[in-house]
Amino acid sequence: MLFGAPGSGKGTTGKMLTKLTGWPHLATGDLLREQIARKTPLGLEMQSILASGQLAPDDLVSRMVWDRLGWPDCASGFLLDGFPRTIPQAEGLATWFQGREFRPVLVHLWVEYNEILRRLTGRRTCPTCGAIYQIDSNPPQNPGRCDHDGAALTTREDDKEEVVLQRLQTYQSQTWPVAETLKRFEIQVEAIDCGELDPEGVADRIVTRLERIGGKLKKGIGSTSAR
Repeated sequence: MLFGAPGSGKGTTGKMLTKLTGWPHLATGDLLREQIARKTPLGLEMQSILASGQLAPDDLVSRMVWDRLGWPDCASGFLLDGFPRTIPQAEGLATWFQGREFRPVLVHLWVEYNEILRRLTGRRTCPTCGAIYQIDSNPPQNPGRCDHDGAALTTREDDKEEVVLQRLQTYQSQTWPVAETLKRFEIQVEAIDCGELDPEGVADRIVTRLERIGGKLKKGIGSTSAR
């Protein structure tokens, strides 16, 4: 389970870990879009709720995740990104693990507060192709313009400083207790200091930590003792 504040790099790290382990990277946003695109009963129910401006309730989000974890590609291990987000989701996931041959680990991607603020407020997006830049660490070749199509880069509303501060406050008050809940169920929590590392370095550090816990991870196969 990848855990961390907005801007800690969960999505990018998840993709890197999939390359290293072969485990599917399961982001709740992607799962939701997939259910809606497939027009499953669950997806249609979700679409109706979201169209009304409401947040997806815990039980529906959990059902969506349980459905995906039943797919064959999850049998050897998987990476959860964005789940669990609430205490009821955490309690449900901890119960789901009971009696199954997985060894769950919550990986907390720790990034210093000011670094998160710098990352998010410096992020720029191409409205045409979706390319993402960071004005300090990954700037475009021409300031303010996309390298691919020359479109003017924009700042997402949720990357503006006042919104970032609110997102971080929400994380501290609502999401951080999830880790404490999982600890109560004796799920291991591993903190990874990734403020100074690039995504590849973060992923390598996580794999090293998991191997220390449960043995060698083989790409596409997984390790029974480390799952």
